[in-house]
Amino acid sequence: MKETSRDEERSPRKGRGAEARFLPTTREEIEACGWDAPDVVFVSGDAYVDHPSFAAAILGRWLEHHGFRVAILAQPDWRSAGAWRELGRPALFYAVSAGAMDSMINHYTANRKRRNADAYSPGGAIERRPDRAAAVYAQRCREAFKGVPVVAGGVEASLRRVSHYDYWSDKVMPSSLVSSKADLVAYGNGEASILEIAKRLHAGEEVRSLRDMRGVAYMLGKRESLPEHDFGHGDVAPVALPSHEEVAGDKQAFARATRSLHRETNPLNARRLTQCHGDRTVVINPPPMPLEEATLDALYALPYVRDPHPRYEAEGPIPAWQTIADSVQIMRGCFGGCTFCSITLHQGRRIQSRSADSVIEEVMGLAARKGFKGHISDLGGPTANMYRMRCSKPEIEAGCRRLSCVSPKVCKLLDTDHAPLVDLMKRAREQKGIKKVHIASGIRMDLARNEPAYLDALVKHHVGGHLKVAPEHVSDRVLALMKKPPQHTYEEFAARFEAASRKAGREQYLVPYFIASHPGSGLAEMLELALHLKQTGSRPRQVQDFIPAPMDVATCMYYAGIDPETMKPLYAAKKEKQRAMQRALLQYWKPENHALVKQALRELGRDDLIGDDPGCLIPSRAPRSRDPKADTLRDAKGRNQKGYRWAARRGSGGSGSRK
Repeated sequence: MKETSRDEERSPRKGRGAEARFLPTTREEIEACGWDAPDVVFVSGDAYVDHPSFAAAILGRWLEHHGFRVAILAQPDWRSAGAWRELGRPALFYAVSAGAMDSMINHYTANRKRRNADAYSPGGAIERRPDRAAAVYAQRCREAFKGVPVVAGGVEASLRRVSHYDYWSDKVMPSSLVSSKADLVAYGNGEASILEIAKRLHAGEEVRSLRDMRGVAYMLGKRESLPEHDFGHGDVAPVALPSHEEVAGDKQAFARATRSLHRETNPLNARRLTQCHGDRTVVINPPPMPLEEATLDALYALPYVRDPHPRYEAEGPIPAWQTIADSVQIMRGCFGGCTFCSITLHQGRRIQSRSADSVIEEVMGLAARKGFKGHISDLGGPTANMYRMRCSKPEIEAGCRRLSCVSPKVCKLLDTDHAPLVDLMKRAREQKGIKKVHIASGIRMDLARNEPAYLDALVKHHVGGHLKVAPEHVSDRVLALMKKPPQHTYEEFAARFEAASRKAGREQYLVPYFIASHPGSGLAEMLELALHLKQTGSRPRQVQDFIPAPMDVATCMYYAGIDPETMKPLYAAKKEKQRAMQRALLQYWKPENHALVKQALRELGRDDLIGDDPGCLIPSRAPRSRDPKADTLRDAKGRNQKGYRWAARRGSGGSGSRK
């Protein structure tokens, strides 16, 4: 490790542009830095983009800021250990991640078909990472240099840290610690964990001694006993989950394990979890504490180049980079707890916000960049309107085990004041060189509907004609299973959004997203949604099929057919034909969906909805194909029915993390 002064460690490196340089990615670049070897090598399934929205960049810069030598091994050829050996043996450890997405969700659609593009690869190229990449990369690390500690992290490793249902193999698989043989899995936000690991290994500690850290999981040896550690809330006994063998053979046990796991996610009261895998035991320490404002500010003030590495210039743009290049993240975490979404489980329920000054500094940096056109594409985060929100009673928050602060209704202790966000939006749009600040992150309607000042500012200054929202369904029973607000919430928000837009003299529309085949949703519920779409004159261009992502509550519902909170059985569409009919009902007007919709209606005994009368859902015969750009139903005078219009969206739907 290079020498670093105390003052340098205490304050973040400032500045952008000329000061910024890429972290080394090849042996030649390492030698050009004057190093004999890096301290830490980040192995990532994503292309290297030096921007704080990409994990390898923000974690690498954080270590660099504290004096460590960091190299990036991005999308290496995993078929051998050659790329690892070429980069050289790291002095401290390997940090391994499949990338920003679980590699299986990255590779396959809800129908288990291969995707034709990878948003995190140059030119959208596929085949740049293996299936279950974290395990493959970890194995190559060990093959290249025996004895170097391997720390796995990121979404894939951390959300598979216990026995989990794997949709693509249709079976319960063991912890990622088994498949990767990693020394540690660092789960959740990684900045605090990665820095502590680096400091302690540099100080001469063995990797085994790091098992007292928050936010890590590890595998005990056959003859090892569980060590005693105090994580700040006394001598609390660990929670023993049903063993891997139990959950793999008993769906009731799988549901009980899911319930226990999700109840231990509040870092203020979470207990250690243990799960036996044969004669060995997986141990999961309590989650990391939320990052403080000063730490977040320091992370985003680091000298990022804010561009993809130049090695990709000949291969084409990186789609994920194009999406966020001119965006600014203002917070992390989500207290929504949607059952089909992994954000709360990964980033935490506590909202971690940057200071307004930190955000404005980044906005000013964007405005000063060569080629910037004056438009910030997004000022948000996992949910755009949770900035600075948190529990108003810290003493109650310390003991709370709710999975959501807003379901089944908004907690009365939740501070939902939008004023800090309204002020931040105003400051951002008033900066020199800024023409428009868009809000592209999804917003939580149940929080925004009763905030007229926020809605007025949003529709007047920050909506570019369309605003994304995610009602997801219209069946209140299904919405409750999703931990989404009831249907009337969307209707109230839509009415207030339209009124605010009229007041601002703007014609603007909501872009609602819906999901097919979520557990609890059968053909009857999807027909209810289809009839709602017909009544409102809505024709969604993009819809989402439910994908059971590892560790999500909804995944337990899908696999076990049980709601883990109530332990009551529920329906889940599993057969391909069932799922296809649900999706077809979401787009019932498409000629190619006519046969499936017709079959669904007949299974439901609703032949009355097949015919040529205005009240029918589909005609008796399949219509001819029509212009795919015709995304609007219009009345006889050519006006949009009910004021709804659906924007064309790129892509084909994915795993989903919408609010």
